[in-house]
Amino acid sequence: MKLHGQQYGPRELAAHAGDIAAAGGVRLVTLGDGVERGIRALEFRTGTGLAFDVLVDRAMDIGAAEHAGRAFGWRSRTGFRNPGLHEHGDEDGLSWLRSFSGLIVTGGLDHTLFGGEVDASEYRYPPKRTTRHGLHGRVGNIPARLTGYGERWEDERCVLWAEGEVRQAAVFGENLLLRRRIEADLGGDEIRLIDTVTNPGFDPMPHMFLYHINLGWPLLEEGARFLAPVKETVWQTDSVAEQGVDNWTMPAPLPGFVEQVYEHALVADAAGRTGAALVNDRLGLAVSVEWHAAEFPHFFQWLNLRAGDYALGIEPSTHAVAGDAAAREDGRMIWLGPGESRGYHTSFRVHQGGEAVAALESRFAR
Repeated sequence: MKLHGQQYGPRELAAHAGDIAAAGGVRLVTLGDGVERGIRALEFRTGTGLAFDVLVDRAMDIGAAEHAGRAFGWRSRTGFRNPGLHEHGDEDGLSWLRSFSGLIVTGGLDHTLFGGEVDASEYRYPPKRTTRHGLHGRVGNIPARLTGYGERWEDERCVLWAEGEVRQAAVFGENLLLRRRIEADLGGDEIRLIDTVTNPGFDPMPHMFLYHINLGWPLLEEGARFLAPVKETVWQTDSVAEQGVDNWTMPAPLPGFVEQVYEHALVADAAGRTGAALVNDRLGLAVSVEWHAAEFPHFFQWLNLRAGDYALGIEPSTHAVAGDAAAREDGRMIWLGPGESRGYHTSFRVHQGGEAVAALESRFAR
């Protein structure tokens, strides 16, 4: 394990520091003010400058994220809002936008993308013939049951970790369980996200899943470059033609900008993995995200370049942009049978310096 230019094993580190917290670690805190009051957060520090917060009471999503004091996780005006303030059905299903902030906001577990009314006959409850969903579903505003966290030595490597469970359930409704594990190595610049979604019940359950991964300033600024191995752009919003913004090289914040969304078909490598990245040449800094194409066969690029809301979104998804109703109609909805699970394995990495960025560009060339 390399820290501050030196190699350390567990005994060497113990000789230099009585508490591993001198190098890094995981600490549980509770936020105490404003709309964030009462949220439990796990503060991860790897010792290389990588620091991020896992929001336990918001589905264990990652909120703030930075490297050497330079933020890359998007911070919106909503703050990391306590889910007790959330009303899922407000504003025609768009109330999700009132708690939309952070590096990751998870969509699911039974619905993603735009809301609407869909058949609910699978629940066999006559008064509930249909169910209405909001934008990106419910899971991002459900608190987790924290099952463990800390630091663990694996031979000469120290792994920082946290685990929890998020249950999305209703009587005569959906019953899905997300088991989430987040890891980072002491001395490392990578975050590993391992999710398992299970149907613990006795009836088939619809399942949709999406990560809304949001990169912001100062990583995102004028001249920052989007990278992805795009084979084909299969869909884009009407605002693309109206505003004509290049989705590969970012402009400065634009007053009045209307969001643009692209669905891209990506090329996977020999191991079946693909991804996307944002590069800031001025800072010599990049952040990449990788996932298994079989786990997330669809991908959206979200441009929110409006002044005051400035962000770029990387969104691996189980379903195409047409969403829930279309997936039911064309047979592409995922149905988890009783006891059935699906796993998702995603990694985030910070890249520093010209050589690291060049290697990343080679990997994610169009």
